[in-house]
Amino acid sequence: MMATSQPRKWARTDDDEWDIVTGVGYTALVVAAWRAIHAGGPRPFVRDEYAKRFITASGDPYLSGLLASPPTSEDATTLPRLYGVQTRFFDEFFGSAAAGGIRQAVILAAGLDSRAYRLAWPDQTTVFEVDRAGVLEFKARVLAQQGVEPTARRKEVAADLREDWPSALKAAGFDSEKPSAWSVEGLLPYLPDAAQDALFSRIDHLCAAGSRLAVGALGSHCSPGQLQGLEASHPGINLSGDSDFSADFSALTYDNSLKPAEWLAEHGWTAVTVSTSPELQASYGRTAADVDVEVDRVLRSEYITATHDCR
Repeated sequence: MMATSQPRKWARTDDDEWDIVTGVGYTALVVAAWRAIHAGGPRPFVRDEYAKRFITASGDPYLSGLLASPPTSEDATTLPRLYGVQTRFFDEFFGSAAAGGIRQAVILAAGLDSRAYRLAWPDQTTVFEVDRAGVLEFKARVLAQQGVEPTARRKEVAADLREDWPSALKAAGFDSEKPSAWSVEGLLPYLPDAAQDALFSRIDHLCAAGSRLAVGALGSHCSPGQLQGLEASHPGINLSGDSDFSADFSALTYDNSLKPAEWLAEHGWTAVTVSTSPELQASYGRTAADVDVEVDRVLRSEYITATHDCR
């Protein structure tokens, strides 16, 4: 068990450390809780049956209590719902890439992403999960203890994205001469502009013709003032932290100027499409609730897909 009731430190530094219950790592646990809440509610956009297992194994008192008595009001289920939309976007991206014959998937900052276990991958597919060793080990251990097996060849790539992760990826068996599908989910707000540019440059260098990339996050930046305004008008929303949920996401993110869609188009990527969360909901046959639209207006969601057509 990894229970903690101590206030968490949220200030970022260039060489900060984290595990599944601290710093950036804790955001993966929070999002897993939201996925679990959404999956258990009416008309979920996607189902992730493994998300709640990570919360139980972590022993986190706040999140465990949240799952024991899940919220039901439209305001309180906004974030779980929006993360359900995000999860479906990346699920469908990998499904489309697999249908197109791609057999290498790379999940950057994999966190508690369970796609290597719950998606129906074609035979001979390898899923490379890149994240810090402690996070990957926690996920694999929790699911292995419950007899859950990956549905593809799962390769752990224990690496910090601020360091030489491409070498670790290649050492794990990644073949840069073959097409690959990449997800950059919820990661960019936690990286400054220079780190984002370096990340995309490395991906670009590793991608063969025909490779695909999906990039997206619910919020491109979290402004403390705007978040507090949202919480004042919608008390069920909690992102800026309080005595129970001591998680200040705004302290973990950067106010960036790099525009991913423009970067990709300028570097030879084509079929670049950009959607917002309300637009994705519409494509899934739903009309976004007013509160979803209001939250999205503040958090500025952006979901991008692109194809690499040249080397």
